[in-house]
Amino acid sequence: MPLLDHFHPPLSKQRHWDSFHGAWAEAIARHLNEEELPAHFYAEARVKIGSRVEIDVATHDELSGGARSSDDGGVAVWAPPKPSASATLDFAGLDLFEVNILNDEEGPKIVAAIELVSPANKDRPARRRAFAIKCASYLQDDISVMIVDVVTERRGNLHADVLELLNVSVATPGQAGDDLYAAVYRPVFGVDQNRVDLWTEALTVGAPLPTLPLWLSADLALPLSLEETYRAACAARRIELT
Repeated sequence: MPLLDHFHPPLSKQRHWDSFHGAWAEAIARHLNEEELPAHFYAEARVKIGSRVEIDVATHDELSGGARSSDDGGVAVWAPPKPSASATLDFAGLDLFEVNILNDEEGPKIVAAIELVSPANKDRPARRRAFAIKCASYLQDDISVMIVDVVTERRGNLHADVLELLNVSVATPGQAGDDLYAAVYRPVFGVDQNRVDLWTEALTVGAPLPTLPLWLSADLALPLSLEETYRAACAARRIELT
């Protein structure tokens, strides 16, 4: 089936893009868990809009009760000095549409992450950089990353931003500012040299989606069909396949 434009009419007036992104993340996780992942691996879909965090009331009450004196048998809490400076961080737009693949053989450990780009991830330089830093941090921790960008209403190329942050100068498909793409990064750490291997595909509205390697380790990859999972997400949201 062809890739649809979820950010412009007519589809944007019929279905919310964020609902579809959530469905796609869940479809990817379900596909991996049911059909692809070997024993001791599992996939979890994670979705977060913005950065609103709700504090547990009981914990908040306990921490705000003040220092306990020695009369209560407790230890007085040390009061740190005031900070030297404070600066505002723009976390409001750090949307998360992500699938984590974990290995539970030695305790839950993330081995791969699939990022579905949201409009807010691209809408200003600070947010693009925050997204790129997150991906680069995954790679530094030996976690492979896949980025899928089908956002048609924002300029900016997060794949190019990641390469720039990594100080990697290569030409790949889907690297221009308006391009849609899917990109896979596999970190490889060696005794004398570290490197990142890339698999990239340019995406086009109206064209089918590719199958890309999902790396669970430096020498173990599974085929992830973006087409199959996209189709399942469309079916889950009753989006007609044309």
